[in-house]
Amino acid sequence: MLNLSLLMLERVGIVIILAFLLVNVRLFRRLLFHQNSFNAKVQLILIFAVFAIVSNLTGIEISPQNNLISSVILTGIPQNYSIANTRILAITVAGIVGGPFVGGVVGVVAGIHRVIQGSMTAWFYIPSSALIGILAGLFFQSKTRKNRLVVMTPMQGIVVGLVMELIQMVFILFFSPTGWKLVQFIAVPMVTLNAVGTFIFLSIIQLFLNQEQEARAMQTHDVLELADRTLPYFRAGLNVTSATKVAEIIKRYTNFSAISLTSTNQILAHVGAGSDHHVPNNAMVTRLSEAAIDSNHIKIAHSREEIGCSNPDCPLAAAIVIPLDVDNQVVGTLKMYYTDSYMLTPVEEQLATGLGSIFSSQLALGAAEIQSKLVKDAEIKSLQAQINPHFFFNAINTISAMIRRDSEQARTLLLQLSTYFRANLMGVRQTEITLSQEQEHVDAYLTLEQTRFPDKYEINFDIQTNLKVKLPPFTIQVLVENALKHAFTGRKKGNHVQITVVAVEQRLKIQVADNGNGIAPSRLHRLGKEEVSSEHGSGTALQNLNQRLTGIYGPASALEFKSDTNGTIITTYIPLKEELA
Repeated sequence: MLNLSLLMLERVGIVIILAFLLVNVRLFRRLLFHQNSFNAKVQLILIFAVFAIVSNLTGIEISPQNNLISSVILTGIPQNYSIANTRILAITVAGIVGGPFVGGVVGVVAGIHRVIQGSMTAWFYIPSSALIGILAGLFFQSKTRKNRLVVMTPMQGIVVGLVMELIQMVFILFFSPTGWKLVQFIAVPMVTLNAVGTFIFLSIIQLFLNQEQEARAMQTHDVLELADRTLPYFRAGLNVTSATKVAEIIKRYTNFSAISLTSTNQILAHVGAGSDHHVPNNAMVTRLSEAAIDSNHIKIAHSREEIGCSNPDCPLAAAIVIPLDVDNQVVGTLKMYYTDSYMLTPVEEQLATGLGSIFSSQLALGAAEIQSKLVKDAEIKSLQAQINPHFFFNAINTISAMIRRDSEQARTLLLQLSTYFRANLMGVRQTEITLSQEQEHVDAYLTLEQTRFPDKYEINFDIQTNLKVKLPPFTIQVLVENALKHAFTGRKKGNHVQITVVAVEQRLKIQVADNGNGIAPSRLHRLGKEEVSSEHGSGTALQNLNQRLTGIYGPASALEFKSDTNGTIITTYIPLKEELA
């Protein structure tokens, strides 16, 4: 048994070396983050099937008398001979990483190969290997989280690996010609070493994922810095001067080999590798940029051929092209290049996606500022344009604090902050928006606030009408923000806000109710009509909202207030309108 243990330890070492090499392959790293797609599953099956077959080929031959017969490559064995190998280790990890489908298929492939090695007397390895792969995959399902990759911990892997190998021992016991005698000889070393091998394999993957998380945390911090430094230039619009400054800033804060910004037809700036032929004011020279503009979707290339540069000596070997759009209209692109394709990982792709969203918002801000000077309804627009600077700084501080604790949550909050400000900018340019756009604005605001104050508020939506109906921007958001800021002073729990939107005849009823402390009668009749000072504000937001509603729809749409010690209800009725198709 000792000799078998030592030989098995060698085989486990081979698999672990392969695992270490595997996590350093870009293709496998990408599959870890896109494992739910069918193509990714097929590729994972191919990778782990190779692992399982290698485990069979490097197995240790055992005679019916339990004598060990060692060979370099075990292509076939006589009838009634057995093999001690690490096949179950490969199948178990396949299920843990890829799920039941991947684990089951890899198990079938590994079982069939094991039968081919020996004879049909080993038929039971096919169903046993498939069952083990599926069961390991079910453990995978219980370990996934929305929008986040979570692989089973190495300590959990020991338990799963041990259980899977015990299942294999049960099949051998009942179906092998030398069942009990063989199990006595191989059970302890195979169960122990395969469990340890699963632990080490998952430790290597976990180490890689931890490195990815650290990289994301650092990049999220850099995104905040970039957003702050590029804002003044993007507000000036997309031109050669502003684009050059922005490209230099991005290049300084990232590890990309080159940064380029374009309009829809020409290069505005290019900093880094390839600047000898990617020249500002010249026409775009890559097919990839044209495809991104035409589709208004991010395009990713991992080779020079995919980039499609017209210069045969171009050093750029990988690229991410992000369309920059304002109101769903592409106005240009942000392009990030590497001279070595292996450097382009999912972390860089997610960074680029976040930057594209933020820069599009900044361009929208610049466009909004220009348009705000030209609109005729200047009074309404100026009311809509007010943004609470305290909310912005609180949100930035929240995201900064979250970066080291949960980089994925920080990234989500950053995107929600972008959504919030894009909605504010939309309000500057439009008198009415759809209910779905307003709800998206409110959701972004609530995500940021509830992250600052977890479990403090419970918000319920009751939408009983078409999401394409139209209303003034900020209508619901201002009422919800007012409730959160003023209704629950001194209360940390049990704070409920009910948002109701319903069609009543030819009018849209919008109501926000809370179970807060209520409003003093001396202030209630003044709300919405004038500034009403309190320890948390001046009441300007309600006054502005009321002015916008009555300015657009007339006095019948003025805010209605009801309040007592059980809470406050604010209601408005506006004409029922739908967005034209």
